[in-house]
Amino acid sequence: MKDARAALRYAKAILNLATDSKSESAVNNDMLFVANTIAENKELEVMLRSPIVKSSDKMKVLKALFEGKVNNITLGLFHLLQDNKRIGMLEPIAKKYAIVFDHLKSTQVAKVTTAVALTKEVEKQVLDKIVALTGEKANLENVINPDILGGFILRVGDVQYDASISNYLNELKKEFDNSHYIPKI
Repeated sequence: MKDARAALRYAKAILNLATDSKSESAVNNDMLFVANTIAENKELEVMLRSPIVKSSDKMKVLKALFEGKVNNITLGLFHLLQDNKRIGMLEPIAKKYAIVFDHLKSTQVAKVTTAVALTKEVEKQVLDKIVALTGEKANLENVINPDILGGFILRVGDVQYDASISNYLNELKKEFDNSHYIPKI
């Protein structure tokens, strides 16, 4: 809990700095890139969190991975975290930044659970429908869960719409269980 609050404070501070230099969108792209890179490489995450690895070695790895690919504000965050001995918090800070940035831009996160990955065309249709229904833009997060069999489950904020085949089958099963049908023998 304490680390989550600290990550949020760092994210807000970086957003303020990025807003002052009119580069909040570029820094958001950097933060998404950094968070995805760390999430996809467990060895990198373990190394960043390790108390055994020197912070100077962690910085060398971060520079090798991101220098020339990210904004100077993002590189400055790496140095700030090194100075404060909090490099291990880089991934949570990057994720919090994206959340705070979306809130600033009135963009919601819509979570779509499907049995298979969404195509670009379907993704665009879902985003358009979300704007039509809520009046706000949304970033789409596609979660793949083969257990839903087909259809989709859409969650925007605290509203959920379940149009999955598994939900339909469960509703049908409940109907049969609650029916007063008595077979004639």
